Parts: sequence; C-alpha cells; structure tokens
Amino acid sequence: MTFLSMRQAAKKLGLSIAALSSYVAKKKVPGPEPQRIGKQLIYAWSEEDVERVRKLLPKIANGRKTRFQKERPKKARRKK
Repeated sequence: MTFLSMRQAAKKLGLSIAALSSYVAKKKVPGPEPQRIGKQLIYAWSEEDVERVRKLLPKIANGRKTRFQKERPKKARRKK
C-alpha cells in the first residue's frame, strides 16, 4: 500500500496545501490519523482517504459547507 504526503494529496485533489491543511484542521474533511515522527506530525494519505475527501469537496464552497446556505429570494420584475 502506497501512502501520499500532504502535498501529493493536495495536488491530486486540485487544492493548495494550505487549503487542504485548513480543511483538515477545521474538521471540514476527514484526514488520516497523524503519525508522530520526532516532534512533527505527519499525515500519510492512502488512495481511499483521497477519494473520501474528493467526494466531500463539492459540498464545500469557498471553505464553507453549502448544506445550510440560505436561498436568495428572486427579484420581482417591474411592469412597465
């Protein structure tokens, strides 16, 4: 089983590393369990982890979950 770094996972998902790190830190997408190597936490992404996040990305727009977005009322046209 091959594992991907955060950089490689972000590239596969079409995101920046900062965006993916932010989404994982804010728990908007599930990340793999971090592994401690020395004083650093390393995320080892599997292909299943990447696909799970890929399915969740359409539900996130500009860093916000779209599930509870308010619908804007349609503007009424004025009669001439």
